[in-house]
Amino acid sequence: MSSPTRKQIKREQLLDYGVQALMNQGYHGTGLKEVLDFVNIPKGSFYNYFDNKEQFAAEAVGHYIEPFIQRLTGHLQNPELDGLGVLKRYYAELIVEVELADYKGGCLLGNLIGEVGDTSEICRCSLLTTVERYARLQESALVRGQQEGTVRTDRSAKSMADLLLNGWQGALLRMKIQRSTAPLEDCCSTLLDDYFKA
Repeated sequence: MSSPTRKQIKREQLLDYGVQALMNQGYHGTGLKEVLDFVNIPKGSFYNYFDNKEQFAAEAVGHYIEPFIQRLTGHLQNPELDGLGVLKRYYAELIVEVELADYKGGCLLGNLIGEVGDTSEICRCSLLTTVERYARLQESALVRGQQEGTVRTDRSAKSMADLLLNGWQGALLRMKIQRSTAPLEDCCSTLLDDYFKA
């Protein structure tokens, strides 16, 4: 495998910092100059990496979700966890991290959906694709749980995965204003410890 080029490294750095800036300041509060200055790239050179700010934000969405996808995939590959256990462990870890972050940030997907999901077509498409990819991975855990007999089978795994994702996003918003993990814990316990169980 060849080493990444300087351009690829700079592109990754732009996306890394872009995710942080978009999380902390939102789409409209994030200026390209700030991002470029942090990565030490001249302003005119931005267009060597991205067509415009919208494309940058759209690609930041996919960049943001990748570590979550990898972590959840890792739990799915753990033979000691059943399908429901995968989701319980995964969400328990997220709750700890949110608390450590002092309830700030939430989820870049939810933040951008609320801010530009209906005003930027390129961002909307990126968000939709990413949310569906994330939901399908959680669906696979629920399908496994159904096969193992731990998850109810009178509801489709898809509908439960969508409900979990929707509930989690809403709970993240409540968490921000309550400055408490209680909404997240309630969401997980209601769904993973009760509603989804066989």
